Amino acid sequence: KYYFRDENGDCWRVYKYIDKVYTCNIIDSAEVFENAGRAFGEFQRQLSDYPIDSLFETIPKFHDTYSRFLDFMSAVKEDRAGRAEGVRELIDFAVARESDTHVLLDLIERGSLPLRVTHNDTKLNNILFDRDSNDGICIIDLDTVMPGLSLYDFGDSIRFGANTAAEDEKDVSKVSLSLPLYEAYTRGYLSSAKDSLTETETEYMAFSSKLMTYECGIRFLGDYLNGDVYFKTDYPEHNLVRAKTQFALVADMEKKMDEMRRITENALK
Repeated sequence: KYYFRDENGDCWRVYKYIDKVYTCNIIDSAEVFENAGRAFGEFQRQLSDYPIDSLFETIPKFHDTYSRFLDFMSAVKEDRAGRAEGVRELIDFAVARESDTHVLLDLIERGSLPLRVTHNDTKLNNILFDRDSNDGICIIDLDTVMPGLSLYDFGDSIRFGANTAAEDEKDVSKVSLSLPLYEAYTRGYLSSAKDSLTETETEYMAFSSKLMTYECGIRFLGDYLNGDVYFKTDYPEHNLVRAKTQFALVADMEKKMDEMRRITENALK
């Protein structure tokens, strides 16, 4: 049975224990990241025919990037913490890319992108890796599983894992997209998932990496403008540093977008 009743009569959910596995918090090799891609690709493949109508949105509009943009613009307009004037260049950077926020949503509206079962927290530490083979054998932390786009999960994985710097790196000159890591994850992901994805989904994989990074950036900057009320911060400028890092990564992805697309196309062969 998959529950335990304690001495007070309370029930606790239990899971099958998986032995000889480990988790990672950092990516120390392309092999690990490729295995991560393969694991999340397998997650997508196995659930490709799951009835979406049986799921509900755990967090409504979680990756509705245009809705996130409107929230950001409200934060700019209200300027609750009096910080907007000091970050005008970052605000302009975000506003200049508003058109990107509609792209995937328009494709959904036209029926060109299917809703999938999505994980929505595709960090490396949400995979159990086999201690002997280093293969990813299990996806964990399923509380944000809900309907969405496969591109959301893929793009957020790249945002998190293919950055050459930490999410809160203060020196943005250290921030860039690692093309070898992008290639490794894409190769692993498509080796599992490509037969269950549509041509439009694979066409927008590189773009989704940029979009998810942009979305995260406007969330950080919006929270900074609101007075740091959502994300946990360790110092007053923490959200600002995070936003700068995300936007620096967006800018680098834009420079490398053609190469990212070529890598994706090669991985499909």
